[in-house]
Amino acid sequence: MKQLTLFSALALAFAAGAQAQPATPPGATNVVIVPGAFVDGSGWRVVHDILYQKGYKVTVVHQSHSTLDDDVAATREILDQQVGPTVLVGHSLGGSVITVAGVRAKVQALVYVAGFLPDVGESTGQLAESMPVVSNDIIPTRDGHLFFNPAKFGADFAGDLTENRTNFMAISQVPATAAVFGAQNWVAAWRDKPSYGIVATEDHALNPDLQRWMYQRAGAKVTEIKASHAVYISQPEAVAKVIEEAARNVGAAPNPTTKPTQVSRINTPMRDR
Repeated sequence: MKQLTLFSALALAFAAGAQAQPATPPGATNVVIVPGAFVDGSGWRVVHDILYQKGYKVTVVHQSHSTLDDDVAATREILDQQVGPTVLVGHSLGGSVITVAGVRAKVQALVYVAGFLPDVGESTGQLAESMPVVSNDIIPTRDGHLFFNPAKFGADFAGDLTENRTNFMAISQVPATAAVFGAQNWVAAWRDKPSYGIVATEDHALNPDLQRWMYQRAGAKVTEIKASHAVYISQPEAVAKVIEEAARNVGAAPNPTTKPTQVSRINTPMRDR
């Protein structure tokens, strides 16, 4: 009798677990995220969890930021592991990476999160200098790397996060080479793929007006979020919503680049995370 009761309990637990599995969402179910310079992929944890609970397979790329070629290669390696249509997400410098890696056929949509969108022959650095930010506290090293002044990291990169978090982010930076910022893009995937752009309106690391200009040039569907450059950490729900929209529209909607740029604004109060 006890064995039967135990078996029944296990069966019920298994059934409950099976029911708890999220249904497969429509459109693309694979999401590949390419972080920007100076940070690693750990800040995407909440965005990952939100999308995972909705049935998406999320993978985060870790690149060296030594050369654009190396970062693109690292992204392509992850793309090769995806089965089926994929949404490619790039933050900051990661936007330049997905602009190249996104030409792969399985990439069906591009999401730029406060990201760069170079055209063919343009570099990330060239775009950044075209509309300077309010403050620029990036420090070069003797060996050709760049990193944020740790004392200014919180204010410049993530002004809407708590100090204890930004202090750790500042001392655990992932430096990028000056060469990766100076490399010219040789393709521009946004010219042929549906694009979505998130403007971080309180960004002190990448001029919000430059973000708007690049997204408009690409014909992207734009969402403006009141947040710092670390918008994916401070406003993960809003960022996940845009990614989910891009994924759901794969195969079900016209290419946004064939229409005028669309803009929506999210003014959710910034929260410390």
